[in-house]
Amino acid sequence: MVEGEAQRELFRRWPVGVSVVAAETGGRLAGLTVSTLVSVSLEPSLVSIAIARTASIFEVLDEAGEWGVSILAGDQGDLAQHFARNVPPLLQWDRIPVRDDDRRLLSGSVGWLVAETGDRIDAGDHVIFIGSIRSLEHGPGRGSLVYHDRRYTAV
Repeated sequence: MVEGEAQRELFRRWPVGVSVVAAETGGRLAGLTVSTLVSVSLEPSLVSIAIARTASIFEVLDEAGEWGVSILAGDQGDLAQHFARNVPPLLQWDRIPVRDDDRRLLSGSVGWLVAETGDRIDAGDHVIFIGSIRSLEHGPGRGSLVYHDRRYTAV
């Protein structure tokens, strides 16, 4: 069996796209930087995210049933860093630029989507949420943000 740290070290060497997932329920809004966003299917339009059960967003996401994703632009590394810190949901949104029409979505991103949870798969210490895409839109952001070797980099 492979140790978790060895797995983590290997995957740090693989560049991956960065997004922020946000969900809201009962007046609680929570967000988390993720590198696990995957386009699963075109027909029907499905995406997936894997979220640790210990993440500050987990309970809100699990209850909400719908979530927003902001695909981060190359100049949004500060937002990626902010939402990666597992900050309590109440403090997360202080001075964060969000869209006027949906506060789960960050302004200036490369694109956005809103998904409704269809399936939820237990996967070790994570849960994989598979969502039906309800809406998507291209944004004004330039370039994309990737995570590689413990750093956010614009490409």
